[in-house]
This record gives sequence, structure tokens and C-alpha cells, in this order.
Amino acid sequence: MKQLPRRGEEWRSAFLEALANTSNVTASARAAGINKSTAYCARRTDREFKRQWRTALCEGYDNLEMELLQRLRSGQKPSIKTKFDNATALRILISHRKEVSEERALQEHEDEAEILASLTRKLNQMREREAEVRQTLMAEGKHPPKDHA
Repeated sequence: MKQLPRRGEEWRSAFLEALANTSNVTASARAAGINKSTAYCARRTDREFKRQWRTALCEGYDNLEMELLQRLRSGQKPSIKTKFDNATALRILISHRKEVSEERALQEHEDEAEILASLTRKLNQMREREAEVRQTLMAEGKHPPKDHA
């Protein structure tokens, strides 16, 4: 059964899910009911979609790497239902290693930036509370404790 083309933006989630599962743009476009040029155009013009694309590819390459390792360890042979080429899988992983490494670095950097921002907010809240306590003590005629810095 042929899939009808999807309108507007609704194809994106289907495309990204398929991309994470297959690492294949053509197959992902087919699963989303679009032409692959639509996906490439969206990637060029939409920064968030480009980020999601890269994240999906990273997941897909992780899946491919795990599959390849499992096949190499188990010595699994292709059957009539499954056809694969370990050498091709390895070439794909190697050719996209840089892109995957860059995406992981970006994700880690985002996480690091979020952690630092959270710590800064907490420190500022602590400083504000300390200032309030000092003001209260001074208003009551008491001497606030000295800084331990």
C-alpha cells in the first residue's frame, strides 16, 4: 500500500524516527511520505530540524555499531530474510565518525552549559538569602557573622 504524502510539518517526526532506526535518508523520506529533497530542504532552512536530524543520525549510527558488533561477535550469517554486509556497515560508520563525534560534543556542551547555568542560579539564590539575613541581623542591632572566604 502506497503511503500518501504528508502535509506541512507532520512528516518530520516520522522522518526523524525512521532516520534514527535506519540511518538512511531515502528510506526515512519514504516512511514519512515525502520526497527526500523535501527533507534536505528543511535541513538547510530549519536550524532545529538540522539539530534533530544530526541527533537521529547519531542514534542510528549507535544502533548500526551495536548491530555490527553483535554480528561480528556471534558470527551470525545472513539468511534469506536478512541481508547485510559487514564491510559496508564498517565503511558507513567510519565515514560518519566525524559528524557523530561533533554532534556528541555539541550535546555534551549543551548539557555542560545547562549545568553551569543551574549552578550559577543556585549560587545567586544563596547570595541573596545571605544578604537578606545580614540585613535582618543589622536591623535588629546584631552583628552578622564574618565571611569565611
